[in-house]
Amino acid sequence: MRYEGQKVLVVGLGASGQAAVRFFAGRGATVSVTDSNPPEKLAPVLASLQPLIAKSHLGGHPLEAFLEQDIIVPSPGVPWKMPQLEAAREKGVRVAGELDFAAEELRGHVIGVTGSNGKTTTVSLIGHILQTAGMDVVVGGNIGRPLLDMAEESTAEQWSVLELSSFQLEAMSKFRCHIAAILNITPDHLDRHGDFDSYVAAKARILATQTAEDVAVLNREDPVVAGLAGQVKGRTVWFEAGGRSEDGASADQEAIWFEGRQVGSPQLPIPGPHNLQNALAAAAAAALAGAPDNAIADGLASFQAVEHRLELVATIGGVDYYNDSKATNVDATRKAVESFDGGLWLILGGRDKQGDFQALEGPLEGRVRRILLIGEAAEAIERQLPSQSVVHCGDLAGAVAHGAQHAQPGETVLLSPACASFDQFDNYGHRGREFKRLVAALAADNKE
Repeated sequence: MRYEGQKVLVVGLGASGQAAVRFFAGRGATVSVTDSNPPEKLAPVLASLQPLIAKSHLGGHPLEAFLEQDIIVPSPGVPWKMPQLEAAREKGVRVAGELDFAAEELRGHVIGVTGSNGKTTTVSLIGHILQTAGMDVVVGGNIGRPLLDMAEESTAEQWSVLELSSFQLEAMSKFRCHIAAILNITPDHLDRHGDFDSYVAAKARILATQTAEDVAVLNREDPVVAGLAGQVKGRTVWFEAGGRSEDGASADQEAIWFEGRQVGSPQLPIPGPHNLQNALAAAAAAALAGAPDNAIADGLASFQAVEHRLELVATIGGVDYYNDSKATNVDATRKAVESFDGGLWLILGGRDKQGDFQALEGPLEGRVRRILLIGEAAEAIERQLPSQSVVHCGDLAGAVAHGAQHAQPGETVLLSPACASFDQFDNYGHRGREFKRLVAALAADNKE
């Protein structure tokens, strides 16, 4: 077996870390794990993985655990420049992310999608179109199934459609995407990457391992993305929503086009101009993968919103409640706000990722009735948006209750926080599910 007798340390026991444990243990390695969480929080995970683990270091990351390994696999959420990882590198330990190990075993063709916003929707839409076309497709990566689990069952005929985050890409040196799409790049995760240039460089790594035979799908209307065209080794295919173009994917009021052929309608079942951009990227990637035009059109027309992405939860007393919990940065929230004409009760806040909330000032003007602030970032948001009417609600339950009490028929309560969720929730999915639970409780009370 490829890793038989190797000592492997998996850092972090989230979904990717759990997949790494299974992957290396199944190939004969001696697997140890380390996680900053205490044992009691990890009990369900450890119960399932314990037979595969030789040694566990929980509640912290002891340096000695890193220095005695042959291979270290940090989970995407672990800082790539963590001091313990740097010390291991200096000692000659191989430190690599999940993508590089998957590169050795994942069969078939790969479509990789990255960007600050829209990745989940675009990946899900590409997968939906290819399924509509009757193609063999699996969706995963940063959503759904971890990549190392996908590698186990991959086939030569399969298309793997992967959401790839900057955290995954900065740890990648081998993994190859036959089709690589970059949707947009705006400031995000600066608390992790340090500055915007480093964040852009992490995103651009999706192009670094391509060959002259591969394709890059780039957003012509995003200046940062367009500026990466010089790094493309193969063919560049553009997408843009500003009118019909004969090259790449484009849209006008009448149709979505790919290389001059009509492949769909711009009247999509998912709202917002940003989703038209996502649809163009998806149409281009699907066409390049071999999906016929009619399947692209059918897939675009039949796609439903991804959970936690401008998801209409309910209409109660004439007020719409939308869950956009996956909007964890300012640009995502800006796009969500611009999807509505007005009457918004906007729930903002959580853990600040050094976002520039002032960028919301223009889009909020004339659209937002009140900003309902929650979480650690509440005061920072209020300071940066002095002209807005804000209400400090403390937590999500308070914000939903305030919106329900004051919103009028025809208005919208929108959870689009522009922040990470980790101050009050496990992740954005946990936050979104709690929002939906609170709204469901409102709906039940409204029926009584």
